[in-house]
Order: sequence, then C-alpha cells, then structure tokens
Amino acid sequence: MALNLRQRQTDCIIRMLNLNQPVNSSGTANEEVYKILIYDKFCQNILSPLIHVKDLRKHGVTLYFLIDKDRKPVHDVPAVYFVQPTHSNILRIVSDASRSLYDTFHLNFSFSIPRPLLEDLASGTLNSDSVHRISKVHDQYLEFVTLEDNLFSLAQKSCYLQLNDPSAGDREIEEIVEKIVSGLFCVLATLAVVPIIRCPRDGPAEMVASALDQRLRDHLLSKNNLFSEGGSSVSSFQRPVLCIFDRNFELSVGIQHDFRYKPLVHDVLGLKLNRLSVQGDKGGMRSYELDSSDPFWVANGSLEFPEVAVEIETQLNKYKKDIEEVNRRTGGNDGAEFDGQDLIGNTKHLMNAVNSLPELTERKQVIDKHTNIATVLLGEIKERSLDSFAKKENDMMIRGSIDRNELLGVLKGKGTKVDKLRFAIMYLISAETIPQSEVEMVETALRESEVDTSAFQYVKKIKSLNVSLASANSSRSNIVDWAEKLYGQSISAVTAGVKNLLSSDRQLALTRIVEALMDGKPNPEIDPYLVFDPRTPKSSSGVGSISHLKGPFKEAIVFMIGGGNFVEHGSLQELARRQQPIKHVIYGTTEILTGDEFVEQLSQLGQKMGLGSNIAPSTH
Repeated sequence: MALNLRQRQTDCIIRMLNLNQPVNSSGTANEEVYKILIYDKFCQNILSPLIHVKDLRKHGVTLYFLIDKDRKPVHDVPAVYFVQPTHSNILRIVSDASRSLYDTFHLNFSFSIPRPLLEDLASGTLNSDSVHRISKVHDQYLEFVTLEDNLFSLAQKSCYLQLNDPSAGDREIEEIVEKIVSGLFCVLATLAVVPIIRCPRDGPAEMVASALDQRLRDHLLSKNNLFSEGGSSVSSFQRPVLCIFDRNFELSVGIQHDFRYKPLVHDVLGLKLNRLSVQGDKGGMRSYELDSSDPFWVANGSLEFPEVAVEIETQLNKYKKDIEEVNRRTGGNDGAEFDGQDLIGNTKHLMNAVNSLPELTERKQVIDKHTNIATVLLGEIKERSLDSFAKKENDMMIRGSIDRNELLGVLKGKGTKVDKLRFAIMYLISAETIPQSEVEMVETALRESEVDTSAFQYVKKIKSLNVSLASANSSRSNIVDWAEKLYGQSISAVTAGVKNLLSSDRQLALTRIVEALMDGKPNPEIDPYLVFDPRTPKSSSGVGSISHLKGPFKEAIVFMIGGGNFVEHGSLQELARRQQPIKHVIYGTTEILTGDEFVEQLSQLGQKMGLGSNIAPSTH
C-alpha cells in the first residue's frame, strides 16, 4: 500500500478526538461523547488542512478554543487538549485544571513531552489538588503540517536564514538540526516506517541525516517502540528511501518564477494552509479552499496557466450543455440557468433532473471559484509581466546566458521590485562566469529601480567563494576554515546554476537525483552519497558501500532543509507518475516558501554580512 501521510495523520487526529479510543469502520467511536477541543496556534495549523468544522461535530466536538484565550467553565464535559509541549502551555493546563474548567482533561502533546515539563505538570496539578482531573497524557508525534497526501511541512520558520547566519554558533546550529530531526521523526512515526536514509556529504543534509539515524537507532532499542510492527527483515524494496537535501543544493528553484497553476497561485496569491483570499467579482474578499476535495485543482494544478484558462472554459461549456440537456428533458426553457423551478417533465426525467442538481451545483461552484482565481491571477500576470519573467528565467537556466539588452529590458520593465531582484539573482546563478562590467550594470539597474541589492550581493559573494574553492584545492583547508567561519553552512554547492542546470525537458536536478536514488543503479552523480540504515549495526552504516541498501525503491520521502515550494513538489509527482509501475514520492520541507519569502531570507543574510543597500525590499 502506498504511503499516504494525509490519511495517516488524519486517522491519528480522529483517534485523539475520540479520547484515544478505537474507532469503528464509520470513523467514529462506538460510544459518542460530547467534548471540548483546546489547541494552541501551532496545532491549529496542523488541524486546519485536515479537519473541518463538520468533522469536529461528527466526532462530538461541540466547542473549540485557542488555549491562550480566556474561557468560561463548562461542567460535566471532558476536554481534549492538543498542544505543543511548552512551558507556557503546561502553566495554562495547570491553571485550567485548578479552576476546574472541565470535568476531565485528555492531554495530547504534538511531540514527546520532556520529563521536566511532565514533572511541572504533575507538581502543579498536585499542589492545586486537581490531579484527579487529568485523565490521560499522550505523546502524539504529530508535529508537522500535511497539506496533501504526499506533501508536508514542519512549519519551522526561517531555517535557511538560521542555518546560514554567519553569526550562528555551533550550539544554535545543533538546536535547529535537533528541531528538524524531531519533526522528521514524527513524520516517520506517523507513517510507521524506518527508511533507508541517503544524503549528499557535508552541510546540513548530512547533519540531519546522521542525527536522525541516531535518534531512530536509540528509539528502536526500546521494546515498545513506534516501529515495532515493521520488523527488521523488511527488504529495501518494501522500505522507503528518505532523501535529504539542503536548499543550497538547488538554490534557483526557491527563487525562480514559474508559470504553472499551483506554483503561480502559491507564489502570487499567497496560498497558506490550502486557503487563500482574493478579490471577488462583485467586490469584497472571497476566501477559497484548495485541496484534494477540489477535483479541478487536483487535475489541473500542474498545467501551465494558459492551459488552465482553456480548461476552465471547457468545463464551463460542458456545464452549460448539461444544463441545456436537463432543461430539454424536463421541458424547461433552452439555455435557462437550472434552478429547479422549471421541472414539469414526466416523472422519470423529473427524478433524473433532481438527482443531478447537487452534482451540477457543485460543479458550477468549482468553475466559479477557479474563474475568479484565474481572473485575479491574469490581472497580476499582465501588471507584472510574470509570463515574461518565467520564460526568460527558464531560457537563462538552459542556455546559461541572456542578451545584455534583453536583461536590461526586464530590469527596467514591468514587475515589482522583488520580481526584478529574483530575476537578477537567477541571472547570477545561471551563468558560470559573468563579466564584472555586466554585474555592475545589473546592480546599477536594480538601484535605479530602488531595489535593495542585499540578496543579490549575498549570492554573488557565495558564488565567488565557491569559484575560489574550486580553484584552490591545494590550499583548501585554510580557505574552507575561513569560509565556514564566515558563512556558516553555506559551503555546499550554492552555485546550483553551474552544476544543476535545468535540462531541456525542464527536469529539476533534485528530481533527477531522486530518480537515480530510487533506481539504485551505479551512477557517478549519487555514488558519493552517504547511506544510513538505522536497522543495521552502526559499524556498517554511513559508509555508502552497502549494495543491498541502495535500492531499487518503490517509495521515497524527499526532504528539503531550508524551504521548499510547489515547483519541486510538482516535479517529483510527475516523476512518480511516469514510472512503470507507478512509484510514490512524498515531498516535505522545513517550510513552504514563495519566491519573495525566500529572497527576503537571502536579503537578511546579505545585510548581516554588511552587503547591499539599505533600501527595504518591497513588493511594489
């Protein structure tokens, strides 16, 4: 069975809402209990893409509140708490229990509660004589946000900035790595799989892979571990491969403009937790949900925007024809909007028409939603020439260059300040060598448009450093010591445009490497990659020479440290679909970022290093 993270996490949450009792085939507990749900902001974000209000009602949740809001007592009712194990949350739970806000408290922590906090909970409830109200305490291992069946985020903000901060000390880096490892551990515990781990050498990817390997090893030593059902005899073909990368592996994808529907909606309209708000056709803001329950979004998210516009038109015409057919059969007026008023045909046709009404109404709502979204998108595309940015950036990545006049034309043309900054950085990444005069020309054009060049200067500095590294292998130790001290973790292949060019069929370097790792055949590109198997003795792991651990694999989990996006997710799903037989790939990241959000982190790094101008980046 394919790994379905969304389903697994939803099942865990439903069990939690049913007081951690077994759930029957209809998805509810055998005994219905009315209850109150209390959550913190982070856990609200976990619930939001998975559980709707009607689902809460189905599982007996009558009221739901944020933990930090003032709440009145509700007697004789159990309360389900779903919160992160933090000091402030423990204090609030103790306060709620001491005030007898609810009859019993079912505490569910998004991750394993540390012993000191558990002791604080115990002593606090004992001292207030309310320990009898604490019914159960559960570690749920759900500290991640699932957006689709095969897409998750750890919702850890600014990881790229923190890992690459030149002022970050070893302890701070270790804390970030530890947090990432905890999130990945939760994902694996929810899927109940112990993967074989692959990653490039050096940098954050190896640090996370090594620490995760150790965390899994330590956990597997306990008798009642979360993976005990898996057994150690499972072959590599049944176990997934976890491929860990760092954003610097392919920097360009985090910056580029893309012209496909799903990446466009995310980048331009700010899709968050599968929801977005756009200007309605009759004024006012309209809020929409875009997830697996929307058939148009699922079917057309990976299409280029013009193809989506055609598809909306096609669906609308099909809807109109179906309406005409219903009206014709029931004796209604030709072409009249179907509203259930003109049903005067014979009984059989009448019943058919009535039965088709809900489906037609639902189709019309989906068409209207995407018509509105596409209209708003089209306005942005025209105003900012987003189609031109996407095409020229793609051309640059393939050819490795751009005509000087064309370059200047883009930088002085339409688009927001950040659009132009992103384009300039893509130009910097795409070419292996750039004349200094051309770089200065780009900087001047950016300043004339009042663009903060900190991010541009940062990427330029890192790129020149990598060129220095490549030509200074003889004295590598000195320059690496200096570089690592100055740039933190940035020494991996930041010049992604040099090594990891988009090929002519637009396959990303990430996708190409993941395909090779899943195939498990000898390949000079992946042969140096490290291998970790938490189920094998430590002495033989991590050396990258264990043939039976190298695949082939039919399932993969791909994790990007430092921010991911819908471009990579879409590319990996295309890879999975074109395999014979079809393979399954889950994509995850520390946080899902728009191009503007990622460039903002690059700008902050540039400013921390004293590079660029002091003009604040703006979207206009």
